[in-house]
Amino acid sequence: MKINYSILWLDDSINEFVEDGWKDKINQHLIDEGFEPKILTVSKIDEFFLKLDDSFDLILTDYHMSTKNGDEIVKDIREKNIQTEILFYTARADLIEIGNIDRVTFVQTVGEHHSEIVEEAIKLINLTIKKFQHIIAMRGMIMHETSTLDNQTARIIQSYMSSKKAENNEMINSICQELEDLLKNKQEIVTDVRTGKSYKKLIKDTFLFSAEYKIEAIKYILEKLSLDDFTDDYKKEVSNLRNKFAHAVLEKDDTGRQYFKSGDDGITFDENLCKTIRKNINKHKKNIDGLESKLDKYIGN
Repeated sequence: MKINYSILWLDDSINEFVEDGWKDKINQHLIDEGFEPKILTVSKIDEFFLKLDDSFDLILTDYHMSTKNGDEIVKDIREKNIQTEILFYTARADLIEIGNIDRVTFVQTVGEHHSEIVEEAIKLINLTIKKFQHIIAMRGMIMHETSTLDNQTARIIQSYMSSKKAENNEMINSICQELEDLLKNKQEIVTDVRTGKSYKKLIKDTFLFSAEYKIEAIKYILEKLSLDDFTDDYKKEVSNLRNKFAHAVLEKDDTGRQYFKSGDDGITFDENLCKTIRKNINKHKKNIDGLESKLDKYIGN
């Protein structure tokens, strides 16, 4: 899941948007939607193109800049093969003469210039969020289909291995040999850790050191540093939900709305829950960032 929502905003008078709180309004809207906002403001075209890359989710700019008009700016953006959504705005009437350009929205303000721009920006943000929600659904569908295939292959293997045809089978012997070799290798890693030779292999090994063990290790470190323990909340709000989402089944209600539902406890993964999950991820990202900062100081002492 992409948590950051990045905006690059170009305007000769960008300080007015910043000082009068209009940037903060967009910032707060993104926070309310469960995203971590990153709004970069610039007042010069040269600086804009120095900052410009394909990492931004939205570009905002005044159509009539002092040295270049919007049609030239959008041409230069697209020549860099950047297909980011763009919102151009102006208070002048000549903007209506501009033709349609893909993924570009033109706004001509007629009253409260700053307010109308921010209102249109939020509408466009909501549109991109809606597309993002659809991407989440597609991701969930892939998770669902993969889980279904895993279950199906497990049934096939179980059916074959429990039959008489599998007695003294070369496949079973081959698998068992590979498992024995694997366990021997894993035991060597555990021994190295116990004797203080190496920790890196263990930490990188998802077979031995699963997400569950990682969070238990974080719990120990928090206790060692006398910090508040957030690990139970992390399990409940992030890792457990992620695991349930991975095995949720795609369903559709009477209106045609699609969503994912966990079979074990009936949790519905819809837009509202996805928003909550985003907020929780942001919350725990701050917790973990704080722990990392405290740990650096603790180790440095």
